[in-house]
Amino acid sequence: MRAIAALRPLLDAQRGHLFPWSPVLLGAGIALYFALPLEPSFDLRAVALAALAAGAALVRVLPPAARLCGWAVFLFALGFCAAGVRTHLQAAPVLPFRYYGPVEGRLAALSRSPSDRMRVTLDQVRLDRVAAAKTPAQVRLTLHGSGPLPPPGARVMTTAHLMPPQGPAEPGGFDFRRHAWFQRLGAVGYTRVPLLRAGKGDAMPLEALRRRASAHIRQVIPGERGGFAAAITTGDRSGVSAAVLDALRGSNLAHLLAISGLHMGLLAGVVFGGLRLGLCLVPPLALRLPVKKIAACGALIAAAGYLALSGGNVATERAFIMAAVMLGAVLLDQRALSLRAVALAALIVLLRRPESLPGPGFQMSFAATTALVGVFSWIRDAAVPLGPKWLRPLSAAALSSLVAGLATAPFGAAHFNMVAHYGLLANLLAVPVMGAVVMPAAVLALLLTPLGLGQIGWAVMAQGLGWILRVAEQVAGLEGARGHVISPGPGVLPLIAAGGLLLILWQGRGRLAGLLPLLAAFALWQGAGRPPALIADTGGLVGVLTPGGRALSKPKGAGFIAGVWLENDGDAARQPDAAARWPGGAAKLQAAEVAGAELIHVIGKRAAEAYTECKPGQIAVFTVPKVLQGGCLVLDPQVLRRTGAVLLTSEGRLVTASDRAGARPWTGEGPQLLPLTRRLLGRQ
Repeated sequence: MRAIAALRPLLDAQRGHLFPWSPVLLGAGIALYFALPLEPSFDLRAVALAALAAGAALVRVLPPAARLCGWAVFLFALGFCAAGVRTHLQAAPVLPFRYYGPVEGRLAALSRSPSDRMRVTLDQVRLDRVAAAKTPAQVRLTLHGSGPLPPPGARVMTTAHLMPPQGPAEPGGFDFRRHAWFQRLGAVGYTRVPLLRAGKGDAMPLEALRRRASAHIRQVIPGERGGFAAAITTGDRSGVSAAVLDALRGSNLAHLLAISGLHMGLLAGVVFGGLRLGLCLVPPLALRLPVKKIAACGALIAAAGYLALSGGNVATERAFIMAAVMLGAVLLDQRALSLRAVALAALIVLLRRPESLPGPGFQMSFAATTALVGVFSWIRDAAVPLGPKWLRPLSAAALSSLVAGLATAPFGAAHFNMVAHYGLLANLLAVPVMGAVVMPAAVLALLLTPLGLGQIGWAVMAQGLGWILRVAEQVAGLEGARGHVISPGPGVLPLIAAGGLLLILWQGRGRLAGLLPLLAAFALWQGAGRPPALIADTGGLVGVLTPGGRALSKPKGAGFIAGVWLENDGDAARQPDAAARWPGGAAKLQAAEVAGAELIHVIGKRAAEAYTECKPGQIAVFTVPKVLQGGCLVLDPQVLRRTGAVLLTSEGRLVTASDRAGARPWTGEGPQLLPLTRRLLGRQ
């Protein structure tokens, strides 16, 4: 109680400004759940549930000063429990082996792979010789053939290679298995055989409407601009080429491609402003009706329609929630752009999809929104001028781009290992066009299409998108446009988030304390190191750190893994260039001295047969199964299948991906539902 009494003056100074900290406490509980190396046992989850109940009780019985501690305990435990329940709700079979054979399912979604190939997602899956109880709920296939695709909802069949979702390319790296778990994606693969109709399937009217709308837009707006237009209106990115995507990323304009808070906000803003202006032009209506609230209702309906048309993916859903909270504030006569509204949106998103917290989408979206609202709220309250009246729109646009860019830059660099040096310039040239031309033209086209005059809006939209694409190409092509950064350690992003939140949310001079974790984070990032050696989970690639950068044991093959390693190193080299760094040049047997050990990569069956004996202190990596005489450590596909990717530390210690990932449901350890959770979910 003495500690609480000592904190009372500090907390009293924050009175009225504590609600924005609610999603922070909720997120801390979620982060703890995902950071655990083992799936919580019955006892640990029972403790979390007890903490949840205790926090709720404390909120009711404690005096006001101590009640905040009860709320903190309650929100932290709620986040932990919400993440656990969500994990079990998404449980679905994962294919335990590699499969080749017939695949049948319903065509549920269409996308484009990083290799610029079409990709389909199938549900209601049937596999030959695989029991229904072990068949994945969804599978995703990359199409290596060509030909027309059946409509959404149609049952299709093909012959495909399938495998379970793969683990991280290196220990501690991005784990695709966790991402796939929450999508109920139990297998991925490819097919070289065209998709054949196997029946009518179930109707998917929204997906069919989305497909028709996308095809219509790409017909009336040809080329890359049409693919861009379809992506921002229907969420269909299949028409966006890899070259365009690369230019957008290199200019820091890739956020314009995804249906995010910017697009949803612009659409809602255009509809809100248009309806309000239209009603105000009719004096009898303007004097008798709550014009502002009617406009907010219309904007909310438009945003909901946009959500449905775009496919309702996670990013769009998050954007809709943020827009809905803002419009709801207008209906309740509250300030729309406030930190309380942002906090409420974050609470809804985290409770609905706790797994979004570790992802770049959630982090960058809320970092930008929180920073923008915080900075512009301060400007409004402090009455800081943004220049003469005629210059204020340009000043506001420039300041918005600067603030959003600074807020999202650390998270983008950490997740994607790239910094667009001229991103501010590109956003200043492109974002105003998106808001003033592209989105209003899209709304106009949708309104005029039933009258047969939609071409007017599409033509204007095409001109705006053409400008954005030209800006992306020109900026991305500038010398030094892209910078590459090393992956940070595990504590860097939490420190950056903590520092930024203190600077924005805390009231008074104490907010300057947020500079300390920020400085500590960037110091840790600056001193971050990379593993001296990396071994792929198939044994097909080895990477050794040299003074000139990471040397790869092969100039081709395992290209995805090679790209991830080099990106995480902050290295812009391509695989053939990195392979040329290996001492001794290309060979079927590669050897290097690393951390006091001799690392040997034996490539191919013939080289493996010729290699018959090894010595203590050697680590022999094979691409085929191998049994050796001698005292060396043998890492072949059979061993690596159990361990996952392996790294060698500077102290000579081996760390496996399995060690880092732990025993969680998505790593192969099926979730064990608590009896209480089982009852809550209605499972027997």
